[in-house]
Amino acid sequence: MKSTGRMVIIVLAITMMFTSLVGCGKQATQTTQTTQPTAKNYVIYSDNSFAPFEYYDSATSKYVGLDMDILAAIAADQKITYEIKNEGFDASMGAVQSGQADAMIAGMTITDKRKATFDFSDGYFQDGQIMMVGANSNIKSLEDLKGSVVAVKTSTQGAEYAKGVAGKYGFTLQYYEDSPTMYTAVTNGTNAAGFEDFSVIGWAIKHQSLKIKTVGEVINPGSYGFAVKKGSNAELIQKFNAGLANIKANGKYKEILTKYGY
Repeated sequence: MKSTGRMVIIVLAITMMFTSLVGCGKQATQTTQTTQPTAKNYVIYSDNSFAPFEYYDSATSKYVGLDMDILAAIAADQKITYEIKNEGFDASMGAVQSGQADAMIAGMTITDKRKATFDFSDGYFQDGQIMMVGANSNIKSLEDLKGSVVAVKTSTQGAEYAKGVAGKYGFTLQYYEDSPTMYTAVTNGTNAAGFEDFSVIGWAIKHQSLKIKTVGEVINPGSYGFAVKKGSNAELIQKFNAGLANIKANGKYKEILTKYGY
């Protein structure tokens, strides 16, 4: 009887141990199933001086602008978390191409040439380039630029256009890294003219009292797009497009454009 009793106790102990282990196994499996993946925090680059799309507001010590507001509205709609870095247009393009940035938004015109390097969202703003000259300049057309030096901003559509017609009209180019420096070169006579996006130079003339005027018609009209490195971040492009459609439908997009006078 004593031997039988010992056997019963041993069997019961083993059974309890096995049950305990099975229970622990189930609990571990349930915990794994309920763990949620951490949302990706996207790094997005932008220009640092391209009002009204992005510019530094000294009152708030933040970069603000139409691009910044559209990005924020879309991010809220799509529950996207991101970090914005305002490093300049050319630097932004380089950061996306090198993989340092996930995307860029910087008043970037969608072109076939750029599509070889970037994947773009749907267009979110329409604009084109225009020639600008000093307020007292007698230059009225491209023909008047013969023998002069023209200001352009590195890697922009304005620079691309000017480069394409420089030989035909007999002028040379001088490149600048940002718009304000380019404007200064035109106003002080360092350069006879320059090329800039129509909405941007119009904003600068109106809000910064620049001694500059525009000449001729808008050229190369096109759409601005949100861009990622070609072949990467397709999900981010899809979310941007979905968010853009939503803020257009609910009136937020129009509200942002009206805020900046469009």
